[in-house]
Amino acid sequence: MTTIRIPELSLVVLVGVTGSGKSTFAARHFRPTEVLSSDVFRGLVGDDENDQSVTAEAFEALHVVAAKRLAIGRLTVIDATNVQPEARRPLVALAREQHVLPVAIVLDIGEKTCIERNASRADRTFGAAVIARQHASLARSVRRLEREGFRRVFVLRGQAEVDAVQIVREPAWTDRSAAHGPFDIVGDVHGCHAELADLLDALGYQPAADGARRHPAGRTAVFLGDLVDRGPDTPGVLRTVMAMVAAGTAICVPGNHENKLLRALRGRDVKVSHGLAESLAQLAAEPAEFRDQVITFLDSLISHYVLDGGRLVVAHAGLPAEMHGRASAAVRAFALYGETTGETDEFGLPVRYPWAQDYRGKAVVVYGHTPVPEAAWVNNTICIDTGCVFGGKLTALRYPERELASVPARRAYYQPVRPLARDAGPAPSPAGNAGTGSRAEPLAGAAGPEGLLDVSDVLGRRSIETRLRGRVSIPEQNAAAALEVISRFGVAPQWLIYLPPTMAPVPATSGPGPLEHPADALAAYRRDGLQRVVCEEKHMGSRAVTVVCRTPEAAREWFGTAATGIVYTRTGRRFFADAGMQEALLSRLREAIASAGLWDELGEWAVLDCEILPWSLKAEELIKSHYAAVGAAAVAALGASVEALDAALARGIDVTGLRDRTGQRQRAANAFVSAYRPYSWPVSSIDDVRLAPFQVLAGSTGTCFGRDHEWHMKVAERLATADPLIKATRYIVADLADPGADEAVTAWWQELTGAGGEGMVVKPAEPISRGRRGITQPGIKCRGPEYLRIIYGPEYTLPANVARLRDRSLGRKKSLAAAEFALGVEALGRFVRREPAYRVHECVFGVLALESEPVDPRL
Repeated sequence: MTTIRIPELSLVVLVGVTGSGKSTFAARHFRPTEVLSSDVFRGLVGDDENDQSVTAEAFEALHVVAAKRLAIGRLTVIDATNVQPEARRPLVALAREQHVLPVAIVLDIGEKTCIERNASRADRTFGAAVIARQHASLARSVRRLEREGFRRVFVLRGQAEVDAVQIVREPAWTDRSAAHGPFDIVGDVHGCHAELADLLDALGYQPAADGARRHPAGRTAVFLGDLVDRGPDTPGVLRTVMAMVAAGTAICVPGNHENKLLRALRGRDVKVSHGLAESLAQLAAEPAEFRDQVITFLDSLISHYVLDGGRLVVAHAGLPAEMHGRASAAVRAFALYGETTGETDEFGLPVRYPWAQDYRGKAVVVYGHTPVPEAAWVNNTICIDTGCVFGGKLTALRYPERELASVPARRAYYQPVRPLARDAGPAPSPAGNAGTGSRAEPLAGAAGPEGLLDVSDVLGRRSIETRLRGRVSIPEQNAAAALEVISRFGVAPQWLIYLPPTMAPVPATSGPGPLEHPADALAAYRRDGLQRVVCEEKHMGSRAVTVVCRTPEAAREWFGTAATGIVYTRTGRRFFADAGMQEALLSRLREAIASAGLWDELGEWAVLDCEILPWSLKAEELIKSHYAAVGAAAVAALGASVEALDAALARGIDVTGLRDRTGQRQRAANAFVSAYRPYSWPVSSIDDVRLAPFQVLAGSTGTCFGRDHEWHMKVAERLATADPLIKATRYIVADLADPGADEAVTAWWQELTGAGGEGMVVKPAEPISRGRRGITQPGIKCRGPEYLRIIYGPEYTLPANVARLRDRSLGRKKSLAAAEFALGVEALGRFVRREPAYRVHECVFGVLALESEPVDPRL
């Protein structure tokens, strides 16, 4: 039996004359979806699989589908005659474009057999001459397939060989996704053997008699290439790395310096520069046997590796997402040399294209090649070549911990053409400095190229993957509306790490009484199977997200700015027009957090979901133009009407019914004015403002969605005790199994609303709770009867109006609330995990986009 081995991802081209059995062969060895048949595409395009007049159009469509399949990593088989070079040429080009290996499988079946097979098929009307020409072309083609670019060629001669073949799919050489580490990834060593020994010591790798070093915890070292040249002991570095690779305690990818050294050792004509002379001189003093071992080792190195289930990619010069796990000359060239703009700088060196700034892949990419003073994350990539040979340091990244370990160079062994400081790239994080165990931190929203957002990341119809709700879809028109808001009015992107979700109201009561009733909120959560809820006072202020940093250093580390915090609205706009008032609030909040002992729990920064009171602080113009104007006009007009009707009654005119209705409307207008007035008062300084935090969202130690709502309420109480600026949120806990829960909660709600409060929000005891139908609503608001006058108008309590308002649909509102909540949780989770800025902002942008959905704003 003949075994044909093909890469799991490749373009397989079947070559054979009509009647050679290509379709039968394809059906036997490949999935139906993997096979693209020229006959099928003729049928799709021209309704007839034998219509040769649509061949050009059919192949155009076939090539498009093949490209799409290869782009998403699907093996593709081309079932066509492919006996002519001009038919195969675009397929080889397609494989190169998609960075996959082209494989040719030739079915060389006798001409007579093919003629007999075609004669037995009524749909094949062409004669034997066509098959003879194809057979002649096939005979000429077999000898040139490798020269045309096919990396693997298999020729099956005769039906017996075709029947006996077995096809085995092999993982790519670059695929080590089954290796999960943990890993210690080492940057460019460049012959600095003493520093490599220091670093491996610091990482815990212990030397052994065979020359290899082993980690007692089973960690694996990963070397990013450029082991050689420039430094004082290239042979020593090679001995260590080769021994570790042979022992299975390390893997290694090649750098451009290894590539050039290999060619030099093989006697090729190479320019001896950039430290190659040092390596050649050092290796010349070594035994010939060792040099042969070096040649074998360097020749065995693979361009890059995909590790940890595809979550980690290591390559000397980095690698864009579309090249991960692929195989082509372009992939190897990029992995070795990176990409340049075609320009040179003032030192005569090529200007490198900043591919990492455009990177949007899911895998972490760790690379070296271009020395930087400090390692810093850029869009889920990190360069850890910190210029050891130039007097910098030798750095390793511990994965998955994302911790840096580095040792200083003992001295500068080689002078760089370009000063190291000029190659700094993105501003470094303080946590990326030398020293074992420090973290390599990204600047999630830093100014500069990495902090800028790309409009292509948010425009168009998008689907955002969340941990709570799976994929959340953002319609194209919503994205356009959100872009208008965020680009014109949004705060600086580095601060925009969360937007709060909308909230659905309680279902309207069906019987007499208020439009919204607490018992209906409890019933909704009972139906979801929850046991406990927390009922929180709903403050009548303006929703705000408050981000406060413990120190300026923390602000620079996490947000890339010297400002130590911000307050913004639920739509991402700056809350305070007065920067001084914002700073005063943040300063007092920072001190309150310290006094309450919360920094130890939260870390270096905190994000709080709050209400800021009074409502008039943010809504003064709205109150004047809408509410006060309506109230004043209604009170004046209806007062005059009542006086006139009373005078008419005094004269004996029967206007009793009209007088009663007008009096009812007058009382409603007075109640309307009384409803909004408590939420307005003058503000001359920060002392006139109240901050009412009701949820601690996250800190540098992680998100706080795993804390129950009682914890959040108690935190608010601790903050309120520390500073009178901060207002605690009153709350009660309800056991839904308790028969008296409805009565107790209703009485508490009536007390709140009777004293002029807006109402309450009922939340699951745990912020993230799962009910019978998945994630429950994050909260349900139950507003008081008088507050609802502000929402629905002065006369909403009139029987006819209430009856109409009870007929309201909440399905869309609840769906939006759940989706926005999932996006908000996802955004904060990504931020605290140090994911790239665009990954955080796509979630925040998604919340704002969903807010533009046409839903009744009164709900």
